[in-house]
Amino acid sequence: MVKSLTYGALIFLSALFLMPFYWTLVTAIKSVPELYQYPPVFWPSDAQWSNFLTAWFKQPFDIYLKNSLIVVVLSTFGQLLSCSLVAYGFARFQFKGRDGIFILLLSTMMIPWDVKMIPLYMEFNMLGWINTLKPLIVPAYFADAFFVFLLRQYIMTVPIEIDEAARMDGANSWQIYWRIHLPLMMPALVLVGTFHFMNAWNDYLGPLIYLNDQSKYTLTLGLSMFKGLHETDITSIAAITVLLCIPPLILFFFAQRYIMDGAIGSSVKG
Repeated sequence: MVKSLTYGALIFLSALFLMPFYWTLVTAIKSVPELYQYPPVFWPSDAQWSNFLTAWFKQPFDIYLKNSLIVVVLSTFGQLLSCSLVAYGFARFQFKGRDGIFILLLSTMMIPWDVKMIPLYMEFNMLGWINTLKPLIVPAYFADAFFVFLLRQYIMTVPIEIDEAARMDGANSWQIYWRIHLPLMMPALVLVGTFHFMNAWNDYLGPLIYLNDQSKYTLTLGLSMFKGLHETDITSIAAITVLLCIPPLILFFFAQRYIMDGAIGSSVKG
């Protein structure tokens, strides 16, 4: 009885959580008369799947998609490389002040992005990077404190004897990192990559601050402008919103097993 009630509650809460996504999809494929019909139509009699294509070509969303993919792919690669290297250094190297530097690194997580926004803009402006994609990509190559913490915890679950055995076989620190720890860190790396992908894909404030030229816009900024120009075209806005949700959903679907393994491994210190 308790088990049935638990499953019933989970199904109800899942349906409640999915309802906004379902309604957005239904709104995207409705015809105009059905859009304003009362009582509301929960599934259109004649689904207008062409609304997605029509909405896509109302703005240069193909350019926005290209810019978003450039930012997401390059910044995710930079985040994985830099964070894994820094985490490996903190987990395996002994040097003076290591723990203090690590605490200092973690303390940077308490600084809100709003506080760093103006100094970063001034810095990127001096470098001539404003209205380019560089401010959205390059900072990812300098490691994120939270991701470094996750990967460090994961590396510390790996017995140090593995490193010592590799050194006895003639491997140097780089080879140990590249051939041993990177493959072992795969679940944690997928977790970090997924988190950063979601952040970079949904980032709105960064592109809004650094980008001025419409040809440099990302999808989130393009969608915001699209809403301003077509605020009464609810069907098209819903269609673009649904399309923007598809890549993160696909990524999460294929990475969910690794995400769980990475989260569990990063939370346990060996």
